[in-house]
Amino acid sequence: MRLITTPVLSLSLVLCLAAPSLADVKSALDAHILPAFARFAESADALAETAGADCRPEAMAEAYHTAFDAWIAVSDLRIGPSETGALSVAFWPDGRGSTPRALAQLIAEEDPVAFDPKAYAEVSIAARGLFALDMLMFDPEFSDYAPQSYGCTLAATIAADLALQAHALEAAWSGPFADTLQSAGADGNTAFLTPDEALRAIYTQILTSLEFTADTRLGLPMGTFDQPRPLRAEARRSGRSLRNVVLAAEAAHGLASALADWPLPETQAALARLQVAAARITDPAFQDVTDPQARLRAEVLQQAVRGLQAAIEEEIGAQLGIAPGFNAQDGD
Repeated sequence: MRLITTPVLSLSLVLCLAAPSLADVKSALDAHILPAFARFAESADALAETAGADCRPEAMAEAYHTAFDAWIAVSDLRIGPSETGALSVAFWPDGRGSTPRALAQLIAEEDPVAFDPKAYAEVSIAARGLFALDMLMFDPEFSDYAPQSYGCTLAATIAADLALQAHALEAAWSGPFADTLQSAGADGNTAFLTPDEALRAIYTQILTSLEFTADTRLGLPMGTFDQPRPLRAEARRSGRSLRNVVLAAEAAHGLASALADWPLPETQAALARLQVAAARITDPAFQDVTDPQARLRAEVLQQAVRGLQAAIEEEIGAQLGIAPGFNAQDGD
């Protein structure tokens, strides 16, 4: 019997040791996604409370940046409740200038909807969320509103509406959608027919986030060498353009680390290179990309973002059986 069982046990041990580590959807939710949504809801509450007490831009600025920082950690998730819910939190890019037009119309008409945060949910998404506040608080065309003015009331209402949205997203993620992801493959789960589908859905979000950061957060203001477009930089009025790039990359890295239960040395090194490249950028709003040297620094940062994506593809995608270079927009 010993001659028969010992080789079998040894072989089982070898196979166990050789098997690839399994990515963990529950860890991604518990360690990154759900705490991030909770932080966003908490910071949005603080912003709404601050704005309710004093809606002037200088009084709201610190709480605004804290809420925006918290949002970036989950801003690029576009599945489940965030597939549509994220749009009214952060309406950007706004290639048609819809946000200034929508705000200007509300102010010109002194629309009474600005006095009711719950009714404000029916307003165009261009006049809601973080980018509406960015325009109101930091654009000279809007930011000179006085205390007790309609503009001040509008800022406070947008902040209150943002808090309502943050809590709605947190509730939807922490309850029904988290259950849907974790029960992938179970009877009745029509969203994810196998555990692998749920795992790949989260992995796809990581790569799509980095693609968006490289192609849009950096690509839009860079434009072309002959025609840079610095005015298209994300949150340029509040000087957050570079900050958002770095935070989004760190969030993608954090989600990747939570999803994988094995070491990611190349991914960690790629993030470090990205942070070094970001530290060399001199204008946090990317308004200097018209200068060739500044543009070069932005290009280096863009390459570093793509390098982080490539490292994640190699260190996680390979374990999942997903070939590097697959189209993250397809999710397969």
